[in-house]
Amino acid sequence: MVDERIKFRHLQCFLAVAQHGSLQKAADVLAITQPAVSKTLKELEGLLAVRLFERGRKGAVTTREGEAFMRHAGASVSALREAVASVAQTRRQGSAVIAMGVLPTVAPWLMPQLLLRHDAAAEPGAHTSLRIETGSNPELLARLRRRELDLVIGRFAEPAHMVGLTFEHLYADPLVLAVRPGHPLLAEGALKGNPLAGLTSFTVILPMQGTAIRHTADGFFLTRGLAPPVRTIETLSVSIARGYALQSDAVWVSPLGAARPDLDSGLLKQLPASMEGTDELVGLTLRADMVPTEAQQQLIGSIRLLAAQRRGQAPAAV
Repeated sequence: MVDERIKFRHLQCFLAVAQHGSLQKAADVLAITQPAVSKTLKELEGLLAVRLFERGRKGAVTTREGEAFMRHAGASVSALREAVASVAQTRRQGSAVIAMGVLPTVAPWLMPQLLLRHDAAAEPGAHTSLRIETGSNPELLARLRRRELDLVIGRFAEPAHMVGLTFEHLYADPLVLAVRPGHPLLAEGALKGNPLAGLTSFTVILPMQGTAIRHTADGFFLTRGLAPPVRTIETLSVSIARGYALQSDAVWVSPLGAARPDLDSGLLKQLPASMEGTDELVGLTLRADMVPTEAQQQLIGSIRLLAAQRRGQAPAAV
């Protein structure tokens, strides 16, 4: 039975401290004093008859009971906020906004199709706007935890980055070696031999050092017995990488999703080399306490459908 003495301010204060790990930071965010935060937490712990935080030099760390309470408290606060937002939306006859984060290497093939489905599924009189932001995987996940984003389409992350989040596998994205049509490595003589033999003679476009996808790319060279490329361009910008690959003899080491539109159109060609072992898991990440709105559920359903179609498609080849 719910204790009716537990108020919204108790939950709001608890979640702020849990998120920031500090009573003072929570007080700053809530625009109240630290003693007020401390008093509110003491009231809540008294009502629950448990200790929710261990306080020390490193700040406030949730106890086991605090972790359990946080899942349900977060869901309750999110549901209430969404209910208030939906009422305000109806009153204004305005539009709901879904904020989504997507990796720049995933966006090229996914987002045009998703936006088309979003437009087709829109009901008369219903207006749901999308705010799409790109960035590195850790950055997007951090923004998701801070509730600045509603969902993220990205790669599976280290456990430390997944606290309070859930990951749903959508598809596996292998690396490809993409080059312009007429590239020397596509010449008949090169194709009859080992297409990788002359690879390191060209400039190679790689993901940035320190990223999971760069680790996979480095592993590809190592397992194929190839020397590290001498001339490299490091970037996570799809527009820079594709533009340079289209106008030069550079070899773009790219996730299939980033290069696929150009591979399908013939603007770029894929070197016929085995890319086994380069798959990266791409999935949908949500907050564990999220209660999706109807509009969010519809968008998530479209994402799952497109992912299912993607899993049934063979990679483009030369």
